[in-house]
Amino acid sequence: MTLPKAPTVTSHSSVDSLNIANRFESVRKQTEAICAPLEIEDYVIQSMPDTSPMKWHLAHTTWFFETFVLKAFAPSYSPFDERFAFLFNSYYVQAGERFVRHHRGLLSRPTVKEVYAYRSYVDEAMMEFLSHDLPTEAHSVLETGLNHEQQHQELIVTDLKHNLSVNPLFPAYSEQSLPLSADLGALSWHSFDEGIVPIGHESEAFHFDNELPIHRQFLEPFELANRPVTNGEFEQFITSGGYYDATLWLSEGFSKVQTENWQCPIYWITEDGGWSEFTLYGKQPLDPNAPATHLSYFEADAFARWAGYRLPTEFELETVLKSVNTEGHFSHEMIFHPHFSTGDAQKHPFVHLFGSAWEWTNSHYSPYPGYKPVAGALGEYNGKFMANQFVLRGGSCATPKDHIRPTYRNFFPTSARWQFSAIRLTKTK
Repeated sequence: MTLPKAPTVTSHSSVDSLNIANRFESVRKQTEAICAPLEIEDYVIQSMPDTSPMKWHLAHTTWFFETFVLKAFAPSYSPFDERFAFLFNSYYVQAGERFVRHHRGLLSRPTVKEVYAYRSYVDEAMMEFLSHDLPTEAHSVLETGLNHEQQHQELIVTDLKHNLSVNPLFPAYSEQSLPLSADLGALSWHSFDEGIVPIGHESEAFHFDNELPIHRQFLEPFELANRPVTNGEFEQFITSGGYYDATLWLSEGFSKVQTENWQCPIYWITEDGGWSEFTLYGKQPLDPNAPATHLSYFEADAFARWAGYRLPTEFELETVLKSVNTEGHFSHEMIFHPHFSTGDAQKHPFVHLFGSAWEWTNSHYSPYPGYKPVAGALGEYNGKFMANQFVLRGGSCATPKDHIRPTYRNFFPTSARWQFSAIRLTKTK
């Protein structure tokens, strides 16, 4: 197994150790806070191969710290259960063999109680480790681990939503009232001139390897919509026959429409001549003013073509993201549903470039010029997925606010529909 090498001399200060310890504790508690409303039965469901049970997420994020921090940098550490390395490794080939992904829902054991005991055991060992000055190499691994857990916090929300959606009782994760969206009015457009722009992460703050290296891109003049497409606007696409018009779709996308009988976004429900939507608040009337979400790349691209526009490139979107504040609806609100609030209507010029829902770009997820993955097993984190995927930007209502940044490159397969993914239209000037 290839793990980060333990250093021999250089250490971070005790102040750094205290800060990272506080952040570790906060991130770990937030994961469990998201799971707090769940019943024990909710932890073991796996509705499709792309989702995982809640229990597995809790264990996998714990395995990460056990494997890449404690085993690598704490020689006296004794694993909770050696068998868990096989059960809870995800895709790190260099870290050993793995249990079959699409059978995770068959793992009734270890129990949920045992998984929480595993988390407590590793957390205690981690807090002891973090009470000392940290080796330099451990610091970067820790930051990766914390951001990795924040990614899984988002996956817990999106996976849970799909897992619950297959239940005809439409169970609710939250019993609170679903927030309704404000009407932000018709689309408006904001122009950007041509130019050569820097792309990629430019500071020493944490970032993933796929955000580097910094390089230049030429942008043609373009215009970007002030807000994402709404449910009401997407409904017009449906009623106009958009899912049946092959001219609007990429070939693979229209094949998906036909073979999987796509007629509307994944969580929309037609009944009595109207639309409802499955949400984490149960089945709710479709809000026409809310951002249209849970759309595949194919659906986003087809809608843009139908509307007479296009999706932005990731370079266009990054350039605009760097020009605005990181404002939007994020996971700290614990409102896991994209919506526009009344206050959003006063924001100018853009609404929810950050937060609420990830926005598709028409850019393939590819390496930047000169890209090099990090050494060891963590080098498998991003680089190995640079094929057959498209980039999304901006974060969602399930994304922690301190996890996102303008250069963050999320990526998903073109047919994925279970993510909080939306459309922001663009046109070439």
